[in-house]
Amino acid sequence: MKQPLAPKRWFRIIPIVFITYSLAYLDRANFGFAVAGGMADDLNLDKATSSLLGSLFFLGYFFFQIPGAHYAASKSAKKLIFISLILWGALAAATGMVSNVTSLIIIRFMLGVVESAVMPSMLILLSHWFTKKERSRANTFLVLGNPVTVLWMSVLSGYLINSMGWRWMFIIQGVPGIIWAFIWWRMIDEKPKDANWLSEEEKQAVENQLREEQAGIKPVKNYAEAFKSTTVILLCFQYLLWSLGVYGFVMWLPSIIKAAPDMDIVKTGWLSSVPYLLAISGMLATSYFSDKTLNRKIFIWPFLLAASVAFFCSYLIGTQHFWISFALLVIAGGALYAPYGPFFAVITEILPKNVAGGALGLINSIGALGSFIGAYLVGYLNGKTGGFESSYILMAVALLLSAIITIIVIKAPANILKEEV
Repeated sequence: MKQPLAPKRWFRIIPIVFITYSLAYLDRANFGFAVAGGMADDLNLDKATSSLLGSLFFLGYFFFQIPGAHYAASKSAKKLIFISLILWGALAAATGMVSNVTSLIIIRFMLGVVESAVMPSMLILLSHWFTKKERSRANTFLVLGNPVTVLWMSVLSGYLINSMGWRWMFIIQGVPGIIWAFIWWRMIDEKPKDANWLSEEEKQAVENQLREEQAGIKPVKNYAEAFKSTTVILLCFQYLLWSLGVYGFVMWLPSIIKAAPDMDIVKTGWLSSVPYLLAISGMLATSYFSDKTLNRKIFIWPFLLAASVAFFCSYLIGTQHFWISFALLVIAGGALYAPYGPFFAVITEILPKNVAGGALGLINSIGALGSFIGAYLVGYLNGKTGGFESSYILMAVALLLSAIITIIVIKAPANILKEEV
């Protein structure tokens, strides 16, 4: 019977990666709680300004994805993430000390810049450690940091704002990132050959398997050649539309719930956490079966379609039936997150290593643009119309189009680029 390939990798690499991405994700979601919990009143923010501030993070995130991903792929993902964690923690804590809108604008934009390289760097790091048959699960444990963080953060933020105010919420949630940066530096290794906790045989077995997988992919000359690929372009557009739905949902869910009758910030926190329970179980299930079948496509588009239908049904029901609408939002939230593992596995499987970092950066960058649009437009529509129906339609249409593009562009097995270029 064939021995498992260096099982120690899962117990060493995955917990560190999970905690790191969890800490780096905090500020994307806690801003929505701060707005709902007093920041808007204290700093005299109207709906339009709140929407702009919520989305500015993603604008900074958009501009610096590709250079960060290229550095991680060609130099060191470990070093880049170490620096990002320290700067992120400091900026997140500084958010709790702002006294005017101008400084808040600068901090929100710089947070996006600092965090822009974390996601593609993590994906590149995981591609150095896990094989094709493992990658969807490894990516999922990384991205699980997203819903798990929002799950506990939603509850904690509600209590922190209620007892200490929004300023202390930011400060308390920013400091752990700085501390964790040094644990990250001590515990993580760039590649199997650097790990003194693996035997020489284990190192060689992992490196050989990864080398064999890349041998089947036709080399791509440079980034320009990869970026001109129809597949990469469509994946960028697909991820833009998907991210529009995700961050329209994440940023404004607390405000949607808080608007219900007899709703305080603590109840808002508890209810906001519920969709992420479903998201966690969905992500684990899709990643497991995606790796088992290596059919990524079927574990992506049906969930995007389900989220689209849930948002559309929320629009039809309206705000007068809060609990039915809330149940649909729970379904939408779970479905939005479920396909992340299979989706990012596709990218690293169809691209050679010399351009995978840049392509991941490009796709994640365009996704950040979608996040910016979603966070801004959903907030803008909510403020302009005085309700949430228009934003439900926006997210439903975006996710429907994203599902359609997925059906068109992703083949099974994922081998499009090596044929195309």
